[in-house]
Amino acid sequence: MMPKKSRGEVKRRNGAAEETVPPKRAVEEVECPLRFHSPAELFASLIAPLSPEQFFVEHWEQKPVHLRRDEPGLSRYYRSLFSLSDLPDLCAHDLEYYRDVNVVRCINGKKKVLNKAGKVKYPALNKLIMQNKATVQFHQPQRFKDELWRLQEQLESFFGALVGSNVYMTPGDSQGLPAHYDDVEVFILQLEGQKHWRLYTPTVPLASDYSLVPEDQLGSPTHDILLQVGDLLYFPRGTIHQANTLPGHHSTHLTLSTYQNIVECQVSTLSFCCPLLEMMKCLCCRSWSDLLLDVLPGFLSESSRTDTRLRQGMPHRILLVRCIIFKFWRQMAAHLRHLADKLEAGTGEMCSASLKRDFIMNRLPPHCPEEQLNPVGRLPQLQDTVCLTFREHMLLTVEPKHRTTDESPEMAVFVLHSLRNQRSRHMMSEGPQGSEGPEDEEGLHFPLSHLGALQQLQRGEQLPVTDLLLPGPEEQLSLVVALWSESLLKAL
Repeated sequence: MMPKKSRGEVKRRNGAAEETVPPKRAVEEVECPLRFHSPAELFASLIAPLSPEQFFVEHWEQKPVHLRRDEPGLSRYYRSLFSLSDLPDLCAHDLEYYRDVNVVRCINGKKKVLNKAGKVKYPALNKLIMQNKATVQFHQPQRFKDELWRLQEQLESFFGALVGSNVYMTPGDSQGLPAHYDDVEVFILQLEGQKHWRLYTPTVPLASDYSLVPEDQLGSPTHDILLQVGDLLYFPRGTIHQANTLPGHHSTHLTLSTYQNIVECQVSTLSFCCPLLEMMKCLCCRSWSDLLLDVLPGFLSESSRTDTRLRQGMPHRILLVRCIIFKFWRQMAAHLRHLADKLEAGTGEMCSASLKRDFIMNRLPPHCPEEQLNPVGRLPQLQDTVCLTFREHMLLTVEPKHRTTDESPEMAVFVLHSLRNQRSRHMMSEGPQGSEGPEDEEGLHFPLSHLGALQQLQRGEQLPVTDLLLPGPEEQLSLVVALWSESLLKAL
């Protein structure tokens, strides 16, 4: 059963009553119980009354937590993020099945996909909900809902990782997806109604992929939870879970996900039913192995320039033996220990350019009117004090200015930012939103000598132009004007 309707919201067809989704409510002013003053404050208010310190020590990547919250203000705010009554208007956005909407139902432990072909039409979608007791999964609603854009943009700044979302709308006495685990850290916000969740011990802790789990392999639930409006449920990636609604109680909930191994909207929820599955690429990974894979090649290459031992040839015939013998492993281990000692002593530098570029090119743009993304105020002058305008949306990398085969490529400081990213493509499969790479001549880059000044601006709230660590006034003014032209800086 969907929510009870007021008089006049039940149609009749052939003498039988037919339920319809209630008409969209008038927009009401809702006082926001979350604090958007900074990314850290937002996350703290999202998981209150649990403190962030306790959350990361006791729960993050370790175990689930259910926060029961029945504050009226929080419940009203949750409904402003997304509600069932938003569905008719959203269907006017040229939505497509699979890409934007997935319609599923779990029957006898198996997932049945009920998607139609082509565009999503609300009457047909509503019919699937009512007659088939299907769950509607809305992919990445932050593309259309401003309040979700605001929420997820700040969470991406807090985590330094992409934050995706899906909304699930399930009628009473139904289940959308069978038991499975995901490759994402999951925060569930119960927006409307209630939903019954069962969580099970992970078979693959901190899993790096999505997988269904047969019913006969589940065992007993570790958590049996009924989420009510305003509640929040967190569980780590790899946690096996399934959820259903009870008779007479529908549910609308929002899944916020981060630390994804693969684009979430293409795997963890579509899983094996999406024709775009082959288009997926690894995106914004956040494990230690991902970081090491990103930074070690450059660190090793740079170290080999100054360390003769790393340039010595491999033992002859080593590639021909069936199994590398123990003494060769010992030699390799000695090289790795030497590199680790060099790094720990601070005599080597590890730069993560690929992960930074991947994140900044694919994250949400700032939540603000479009005109604020144009250069602000007057052109900076040498006597001015300046500050960055979108500090959280700007990153620095040190990379070769051009990708060549030269032994000593010219290095440059690249200023990456997400101000031109397209909200409509966030977490979708169309590919990166920003600059294609260091060789892109239109990218904002400076000589390596400008790194210190750029780091000053990142650290300082306000800074006189003449205090920038550059050789002279010409370089100081050139830097701030270039950043101002990209809407990254303003004069005070």
